[in-house]
This record gives sequence, structure tokens and C-alpha cells, in this order.
Amino acid sequence: MKKDIEKAKEIVESSDALLICAGAGMGVDSGLPDFRGKEGFWREYPAVKKLGLSFEEMANPQWFEDDPKLAWAFYGHRLHLYRDTKPHEGYHKLLEIAKSKGDYFVVTSNVDGHFEKAGFDPNKIDEIHGSIHHLQCTKPCSDEIWSARDIDIRIDMEHFEATPPLPVCPKCHAFARPNILMFGDWLWLSHREKRQRERFIHFLKKHQNSKIAILEFGAGLAVPTIRNISETVAQKYHAKLIRVNPRDFEVPYDALSLRMGAKEMIEKLYSFSNFMC
Repeated sequence: MKKDIEKAKEIVESSDALLICAGAGMGVDSGLPDFRGKEGFWREYPAVKKLGLSFEEMANPQWFEDDPKLAWAFYGHRLHLYRDTKPHEGYHKLLEIAKSKGDYFVVTSNVDGHFEKAGFDPNKIDEIHGSIHHLQCTKPCSDEIWSARDIDIRIDMEHFEATPPLPVCPKCHAFARPNILMFGDWLWLSHREKRQRERFIHFLKKHQNSKIAILEFGAGLAVPTIRNISETVAQKYHAKLIRVNPRDFEVPYDALSLRMGAKEMIEKLYSFSNFMC
């Protein structure tokens, strides 16, 4: 394992820019759930287990029409969880490493906002599934996306229902929902993420003749979007991919696999190196 960390150090230190790709496993060391499998999801939400709903079934925009109290119990609880949880120390050490490279970019499927919370430049983050810290109309009646900063969802945990008043659209007063891409979601307003993606594409074009190191954390196989992005960039831009995952650690040819959690790997990489911002 020491040799693998040393190899990762060499890849990062010899690169001109750093691409950080993160899935749900990035946040587990902060105490956040990754909803891995039905049992893992039900441990976090026993009330949903009684309903027999999986994460994929619960994370569906139809609930805001069929049962908005249930929908906001689920998303309101997650909103408060992500607000109240501090990003683990690995985020801060990773930021130091990223800054030492001069240029970096973050692509994440996480909706928790923890990269920005940890100090990463919001103009260098692409939240491909949106953010729970932003809202939109459920209809939607317009393209408006607004901050969730001022909303406070009260939840009856015994019945797993959000207590009215529930968030509403400021224009048409229909129920509001998080600006998150859900399963079976045709009504997600994606223009905020599209602007982020444009900056990501600009980053790649800027470094198309540079040496890019890719650090991928906690991206599983269940929804392999982040893994696909990492592998596509690695192939197209001849970048070096370092995949950090204690379970789904398989890698394509010429990539480096580290079978450990995100925080452990970052701390080892940080201690093995002398990153100067």
C-alpha cells in the first residue's frame, strides 16, 4: 500500500492540473450515509422501510405531487443533515493539494454542497445532479432557481411527515422542490448545472496539452456516472486516473487503484508529500 501511495504522490506532483471526481463515498467519513442498498437506506430511514420504498423509489419527483409532506420529510431531513454536518478533514487537506497545483476542478454527484462548504471555489465545481441547497418550482412555472438558505423544514419523525407550511414557489405558489436530478425526473431545471459544466469543459480544453491527474473518490458501480466521467477524461486527455474506493476498486488498464476510504487516502497522500500553496 505504501508503494501505491508513493505512486499516487508522483502522479499528483508531476501533474499540471488536478481533476477531483467524487461520489457518495466521499462524504461517509463526515458521517453522511451513502444509501448503499435497501438495507443501508432503511437503516437511515426506518419510517420509509415501513412503506417498503427503496432510495430510488423515494427519490422521485412524483412524491411532491402525491404526498408533499412525505417528500419534504425526506428532503428536509437531508437538507438539515447536510447543513449540520461538517466536511471531514480530508476535504481541507485535499483543497491544499488542489491549490498547490495552480489549477483544479471538482466534478461530483453529491448534492450536499460540502466541497464549497470546505472552501473549494464554487466556480470550480460541477454538481452534476444539482444541489439540495437550491430550490425550484415543482411545475415548474419558470426557470427560476433560488437559494434554500432561509427555509426550515420541521419534521414529525414518528409519522415521517413534514409539518406545514411547506416551501412554495414565490411566483405561482405551487410547492417547491430541491433543484436535484431525481429518478424519472423530466422537470429538473438543469441550467445552473449546465453553467457549471461549461466551466468544466473550459478547464479540460485549457489543459488538453497538459498533464492532468484525476483523483476519484467513493464512486460506486450502482450509478456509475462519476466513474464514467473519470475514465472518459483519462482516455481522451491521456490523464492519469487514481481510483480510491474500498469496495468498487476495479480499474481500467494503466489506472491506479487504492482500496481505502477517501479520508484515509487523502491524509496518507498529504503526509507523504510536501504540497505548498
